[in-house]
Amino acid sequence: MPSPKRFIAGAVCPRCAEMDKITMFTDDKGDQVRECVACGYTDALSEVEQPAAPEIETRVNTRGNDDDHTVKQVVFFKAGSED
Repeated sequence: MPSPKRFIAGAVCPRCAEMDKITMFTDDKGDQVRECVACGYTDALSEVEQPAAPEIETRVNTRGNDDDHTVKQVVFFKAGSED
C-alpha cells in the first residue's frame, strides 16, 4: 500500500534547485520515491541492491609502487666561512 506524500524539510531539488518542494512517498512496489512538485523531477530508491560499479582506472591505482622506501640519512655540510 502506498504511503502518503510527505514534504522533506530543507531538501533541494537536484534539477530546479528549489528548496522545500520535494515530497517523499513509498509506491506499490515498496520503492521510496522522491518527487519535486515544482518541476516534476522524480527519483526512486529501491531496496534491491545494485551491482557495484567497477573502480575507475586512474594514475593512482594503475601505477606500480616501485619506489625505494628505505630510510636514508641526510647529511648537512657546514660552509667554510661560517666558523
